[in-house]
Amino acid sequence: MPQKSLSARLSAAAIAFRGYNVTNLGRTPELLAHPVYGPRVEAELKAVSAVASDLLRRKVDLVSQVRAAQEPTLEQYGEALALLLAVESVQLMLLRELFHVPWNTAKFSFGFSLGEIGAVIASGVLDLVPALGVVLPLADDCVELAHEATLGVLFTRSRALALDDIRRLCLEVNQEGRGVVGISAQLAPNTVLVIGQHDTLDRLMARAASALDVHLHLRKNDYHWPPVHTPIVWQKQISNRAAERMHTVPLNHAEPQPRVFSLVTGSYDYTPVTTRELLCQWIDHPQRLWDGVYETLASGVKTVLHVGPDPNIIPATFERLSANVISQTQESRSLRALSAAVRRLWLRRLLPYRAALLRAPYVEHIILEDWLLANTPNPG
Repeated sequence: MPQKSLSARLSAAAIAFRGYNVTNLGRTPELLAHPVYGPRVEAELKAVSAVASDLLRRKVDLVSQVRAAQEPTLEQYGEALALLLAVESVQLMLLRELFHVPWNTAKFSFGFSLGEIGAVIASGVLDLVPALGVVLPLADDCVELAHEATLGVLFTRSRALALDDIRRLCLEVNQEGRGVVGISAQLAPNTVLVIGQHDTLDRLMARAASALDVHLHLRKNDYHWPPVHTPIVWQKQISNRAAERMHTVPLNHAEPQPRVFSLVTGSYDYTPVTTRELLCQWIDHPQRLWDGVYETLASGVKTVLHVGPDPNIIPATFERLSANVISQTQESRSLRALSAAVRRLWLRRLLPYRAALLRAPYVEHIILEDWLLANTPNPG
């Protein structure tokens, strides 16, 4: 897709920023080795490495790490955060400087987890270096909490989850005083991510079996995850320490461009006045990804531009929804697939009053790193 075509699509486009995952390099090594992109990518990685070294109090060399295609480990969570924010920033820089694509004219932006910080930086409200100054000093404490925490996908096939029911069960488990569990994100009306310490996920499921009139399923993840967006971070005062740092973070007092749809609140709440408070809430509040997905569809977005290395959870969420919508609309005309339709009752019940979901199969998704590597910049 040529840059003129991409520029023309921006007025009906959303920009989506990815967050931390167990893999974070994506195609960044290819961008670093690129004869045109490479110098700009290297300069950004070097600059962020210097800042990260000071904040993490250890040597950080993102250029060498990317060049060696070495994924950051859990113990290098701080390095992973620095890498993601640097790569998101430089990808947009390449798009603007080499292709003259005015991406800030997009309809809106949003980001999952760390991606929300990336979206706020891109909007011009907060600069990259001050953002690193807030999140990186807290990274190692998040790693320490991660060692005794388990992430699980909690879902039902019969109907939407009542979030207050799950919150209530989490509170009951937490009151036992043997670990903390909390909702980390809502991925869909029938699916949430939960993170729990010790055996709290098992105790949550045991309570759900006797207290709820819906059958829940739980899939535990094999990896350890920093328990951000849950009250587990309170144990090391991470929220309060982030809030204290935010007092002195310089903000650019201008309205965000593009405007940012917050997954903390499920609304366009970022302004020069509210940004500090929202970024503090971001630490321990669940991510309302489903609200971002629905806003994308309901607002008439035709294209989603995914920023960052190997975008994962946001494209996957749209892909699953699109497949379910296609299957559901086909099944509505075919009794042969009735058994499969029953397994997606949550979707069937939503469609009558959330018709925008039917747009999911028709939204185009562009992975920016793929687009950059498939296109040649204009000379000069």
